[in-house]
This record gives sequence, C-alpha cells and structure tokens, in this order.
Amino acid sequence: MEPDLSIVLLKGVSCEVKKNVLIIGAGGVAQVVAHKAAMSNDALGDIHIASRTVDKCHQIVQSVLEKRSLKMPGVLQAHQLDALDIAATKALIEKTRAQIVINVGSAFINMSVLEACMQTGAAYIDTAIHEDPKKICETPPWYGNYEWKRAELCEKRGITAILGAGFDPGVVNSYAALAAEQYFDTIESIDIIDVNAGSHGKYFATNFDPEINFREFTGRVWSWQDRQWTQNQMFEVKRTDDLPVVGEQTTYMTGHDEIHSLSKNLDVPNIRFWMGFGERYINVFTVLKNLGLLSEQPITTAEGQEVVPLKVVKAVLPDPSSLAPDYSGKTCIGDLVKGTKDGVEREVFIYNVADHEESYGEVGSQAISYTAGVPPVAAALLIANGKWDVKRMANIEELTPQPFIELLDGMGLPTRIRDENGDRALTIETPEPAAAKAKLAMAH
Repeated sequence: MEPDLSIVLLKGVSCEVKKNVLIIGAGGVAQVVAHKAAMSNDALGDIHIASRTVDKCHQIVQSVLEKRSLKMPGVLQAHQLDALDIAATKALIEKTRAQIVINVGSAFINMSVLEACMQTGAAYIDTAIHEDPKKICETPPWYGNYEWKRAELCEKRGITAILGAGFDPGVVNSYAALAAEQYFDTIESIDIIDVNAGSHGKYFATNFDPEINFREFTGRVWSWQDRQWTQNQMFEVKRTDDLPVVGEQTTYMTGHDEIHSLSKNLDVPNIRFWMGFGERYINVFTVLKNLGLLSEQPITTAEGQEVVPLKVVKAVLPDPSSLAPDYSGKTCIGDLVKGTKDGVEREVFIYNVADHEESYGEVGSQAISYTAGVPPVAAALLIANGKWDVKRMANIEELTPQPFIELLDGMGLPTRIRDENGDRALTIETPEPAAAKAKLAMAH
C-alpha cells in the first residue's frame, strides 16, 4: 500500500494557522504551484490564481480539480489581473484576504507585485530577479538594481519577502548554504550545473517563456571569479561533467540570478553557473541573434508597423506549457562545491534529478516547470508555520536550509549527494542555532 503523500508533504508543518495564497501567473510553473498548494490547502487555506488571461487560470483550476489535488474541500478561484497595476493587485490581495503572494508571472512584474505586498502586509515570494523590459544583462549585482533597494523598507514594515525561491535560483542557493554549514570549513568554488537531458520532440522550443529565456543569453555572461565580476560571451566557456543519471554532459557558462546573491551572502571567491544546450539550440539561437531577431528594441516595418523582434519570435514559438505531454527524459541540477574540511580538500555535488513524464503525470507540467514550481510552495509552507516568516527581505541562502530541503524531499524533489563516500540520499543534520547564525555572520 502506497503512503499518503499529503501526510509526507506536511511533515513538520503545523496546520493550525491557515494562510490564504494568491498565485500570480498562469504558465506551466503556476500550474505546478497551484497543484502543490492544493495538496497542502489545510495549511495554506484558500487558493487564488490570477493572470491577465483569466482563461488560463480557469484551465489550471480545472486541472487541479480533475487530478483531485485538493487535500480538503476549499476555495480555488481564478481572477483576471494586470499585475503591473499596483492598485489592482493591492485590491485583489485585500479581496482574497491573501497573506502569501507567490509571484510566478513574468520577471517584468516583480517590483509592482512586491509594492502591492508591502502596501497590504502580505508575504511575497518570487522565483527570479526583476527585469526591465528595455534592458538586458545590466551591471551586477542584479538584485542591487531592483529588489534590494526595498530591503530596508520591508524590514521597517515587517514584510516577509523571499527572493528567488525556485530551483535555480532557490534550491541551489539552499544547497550552497548547507554545504557551507555542514560540509566545508572553507569553500573555494561553487559551480551550479543545470542540465535538461529530456526531449520534447519539437524542432525548436524553449522550456519557459521564450522572451525571458533568450534575454538571459543575448548579453554579457557575468560570473563571480577571484572575488570580482568577470565578463564573457555566451557559449565562450564550456565544461564537460559525468553527472548522476544523465551521464556525460557539456554545459556552458552563463550569467544567472543566484550568482548575484551568493557572491554577497557567502564567503566564496568563485561562483559560476553552467547550463546545458544542444547543438540545435546553439545554432538556432546564433542565427536568430545575428539576424537581430532577439532584439528587445522596437523596429518599424516597411508597412509602418512598430514591432519588437523578440516578441515576434516568442509569438511563433510553441507555448512552453504545450511541451509537457510529449516530454521524456530527466533533468539534473545541483551544486558542485570544492573546498576544505578539517584541513583536507574535498569535492561535493549536491543535486536533484527530476523526470519529465512523472512530473506530467502528477501535475500536468514538464520537469522544468516542476522543479521551479514546487520550491515556492515549500517556502509558503515555511512562512505559514513561522520558520521562514522572517519579517524582512531575504534570499534563500540567508534562511535555514534544513526545513526547506526536508519539505522538498516529501514534495517530489528529493536531494542527493555525491562525494568521496559515494552517491546517496542526503542526510540532513540540524545545527545548533547559535553556530549557524555565527557562520552566516562571518560570511557577511
């Protein structure tokens, strides 16, 4: 007889205080968030889903009901919302009495949603750094250009704002904090490796919003090396690793959100991000970029119509959520950490492997969306039970990693570790609170 998954999900989470949740966004990640929140609605209370396209919200509601994801009878409601409208977002938060807002919409709306939360007192969770639609790859640190400017005001108002609570950024930040806390005395390097070894069967498609996807790679590649920001071009630097389950994979160094907070919050001289790309992706990307079709700047056609090339490309590519039914294979994402422990050099790889078909069977989304959507719900549960309700702005590595990783283990994202002792499930140790705080203070 299989165990009741809902009981595993809520291990260690008090169900006495419910926190209504407003999910902003209606893509593949939002679908995962809705299903997982529904599975814990005895702790999270009413669940509301809002997007500019309310039909997509209704489809997510229908998916949750069809798969019977609700743990107990409760409110599950769709709403139309332009999240760039702060007043409208504030009004919806107040109408739904949402105490936790999970923002999994476009990265362009972060600051608007955060402001609405700050005005209403709702806790805020997102999964990526805010972006200005007219700017690409701004000067680091990216968080310093936007969210961190609100940190002092968040603390003054007692607003909990958890930044970058997806997988990368998010879980990989927690892996880094755990490595610093339990596995190393000093860390020389953290290499975050993200490989999707799955296949969706399309000639060309992106696994999440094409506009956001391409914007990550059309500018400069920023990494943290020798305690300073270093620039490279996309696809200029690569590496090959023999990874668990997915085997030998080539990845390319690129800029990514988590480098910008980890370089500030952890005392590590080298932090890099590596992502896997197939030859077809690289070839198509290169052609599109060289033709100017990935530009975010508007142009005027011969007919006098103004268009943004990048948005046109987005419009002709498959909707990422449509890829899920035919996706097969696995992902492998983790932190390769090198440093010393007790005077001895060591190397540790802390990682997760997710399966596309299993993800689709459970929540109707592929594994890329699954790995991004489960963690913010875990963060919401930790806010609901008080463990992460910190009344200030924080990136994931600033928060105690143990309860987060333990929750993820029961929610479908188990963590494994590979080191000199082999490959195995990760065993979580609970540190003395004073010792953990002292180590974080030393990093700052």
